[in-house]
Amino acid sequence: MTQTVRRATPDDMPRLVELLMLDALERHAEDAILWKIADDAAVQIEKALEFALTADAQPFQQFWHVAEDGGKITGVIHAMMLPVPPIYAGAFGEPGLILPDSFVVADAPGGTAEGLLAAAERALDEAGARIKLASYVAGDVWRTAFEANGYEPLTLYLSRSDLGDQGIPDGIRQATEADVPGIVARSAENRQVLFGIDPFWEIHPEADPRFAAWMMRSLTLRDRDMMVMGPPDDLAGYVIAQPASRLHFPAAHDIAGTGVIDDYYHPELANPVALDQGSEGANALLRAAEAAFANRGMGATFVVCPAGWTSKVALLEAAGYQTAMVWSRKR
Repeated sequence: MTQTVRRATPDDMPRLVELLMLDALERHAEDAILWKIADDAAVQIEKALEFALTADAQPFQQFWHVAEDGGKITGVIHAMMLPVPPIYAGAFGEPGLILPDSFVVADAPGGTAEGLLAAAERALDEAGARIKLASYVAGDVWRTAFEANGYEPLTLYLSRSDLGDQGIPDGIRQATEADVPGIVARSAENRQVLFGIDPFWEIHPEADPRFAAWMMRSLTLRDRDMMVMGPPDDLAGYVIAQPASRLHFPAAHDIAGTGVIDDYYHPELANPVALDQGSEGANALLRAAEAAFANRGMGATFVVCPAGWTSKVALLEAAGYQTAMVWSRKR
């Protein structure tokens, strides 16, 4: 029999659980703290698959395809339509995203990854995706397939898993409602840098009030630390240390011990190619977030950073971070 690629069905679930456990173990081998395997990983994978393959009402469209050779499933790919964050314009609609819980067995026929990728892209095209993104973590199989199909790095997820116990640096404090206007103003600067790096981050006309509303809401959430530098009327920078979400971590992984830094800015980072104003303030905010995670018993952190923001990448690498996951865009 020749190899075929088709939509996954509920009948495929036992084999898919096996493959996705192997997939999770590959990530775990890259970083055992960041990609910790949940005690009930197989159960969580099965639950996620059952929902994806059978539920009528789902919060977003998702697609699972399998490669089959001689009646045996040799690979799987997972894709979704990605909701646009409210601070971005989303002029091209929801992007399609190929997720990291995609896997090909070592002895699969040549071209298996490429066949799966083509099927996922067709599904995303049919769903209306005008922009296609892809993410990968471990190994060269997917990186090679994505690069060969015109994908280029868009966003890096840099990680560190030795947060230490250095404490929150002097001059950093918890944010209050009085700080929200300053946070919004600095966030606007941050968004301009992002847009300058890549028009993918086109700014929504209502970005400021939308972000302000989210910051006010975030102040009421007890699962995160919102920290700032400077007085409210002259805020120098901000960082939000928040818990990880399932968007970045497949179902097999225990995310309770991982934090994410996405909203983070200091004017020292305004030049995307050089730290020509130094990095003392930006580093202090970064260390404050790490200390906040450590205080909550977390052992690892992700920092979200555009691949083209080379000054910020350099700051993070100097602070001990390494790229743990890459999101790429098809050009």
